[in-house]
Amino acid sequence: MSTKILIIGACGQIGTELTYKLRKIYGTENVIASDIRKLNNDVVNSGPFEVINALDFNQIEHLVEIHKIDEIYLMAALLSATAEKNPAFAWDLNMNSLFHVLNLAKAKKIKKIFWPSSIAVFGPTTPKENTPQYTIMEPSTVYGISKQSGERWCEYYHNIFGVDVRSIRYPGLISWATPPGGGTTDYAVDIFHKALSDKTYECFLSSETKMPMMYMDDAIAATIQIMQAPVEQIKIHSSYNLAAMSFTPTEIAAEIKKHIPEFTVTYQPDFRQKIADSWPASIDDTEARKDWNWKHKFDLESMTVDMLKNLSKEKA
Repeated sequence: MSTKILIIGACGQIGTELTYKLRKIYGTENVIASDIRKLNNDVVNSGPFEVINALDFNQIEHLVEIHKIDEIYLMAALLSATAEKNPAFAWDLNMNSLFHVLNLAKAKKIKKIFWPSSIAVFGPTTPKENTPQYTIMEPSTVYGISKQSGERWCEYYHNIFGVDVRSIRYPGLISWATPPGGGTTDYAVDIFHKALSDKTYECFLSSETKMPMMYMDDAIAATIQIMQAPVEQIKIHSSYNLAAMSFTPTEIAAEIKKHIPEFTVTYQPDFRQKIADSWPASIDDTEARKDWNWKHKFDLESMTVDMLKNLSKEKA
């Protein structure tokens, strides 16, 4: 019996690449992509696709039944910068979509859930360097509040109802394949595009703002790895810390300049600076490495080479 997977939010920054990878592993027909609208893109055109509103329980339940779904990856969410502009909707989407899939698992209609958390669960009172797995969590953003609440609900549904829900706290994610999605760490995607097209970039964070980051290839690998791990290896049912690298805008700019010497950056911090200042500078992910053997592949240098190579091909 092959595993049948439903991805909710498949057209988003992570969902897009996750869909391709899961289809390679499980077979195109076994991975149902879904999103709020049907775009004319590769995710929609390369395999089974359904239009779905993540806030509509009946729609999700119907898809689960007709496609005989075993696992749901719930990737639909309003990200940090976007959520600040529409707090009530962000809370509604980020929380109620999670309740819908948790309740389907509680009713034994699906076997396993992946739900992404984020470094946004931490706040200004959290230790900034090597932020531990268990620490003070007082998020000061709408996104962070919804993710922290979600973690508590995941653990609750596991403890009380035996739901197999797995989660990782993504750092900032960097990808050449999809455009930025409204996150505070998205400068680290945009900077590559502007380096190639304009040779100059105006950064919305200050030059020394250090944040944890990860190349999308590593994030997708971690997501699939935690879902494939034997159930006894998953010891944390709120969400695992995950890390690869930490850097400042100055450091990523210097790395890009090795390949594009004429590249320049100016700094014009906006409202996202306050969000970034409330987040950790580096993450301790010892538990993920110990429990399910997580290892990252890309550092700042190798990621920069890969980003520029792939984006240059795209723009050619």
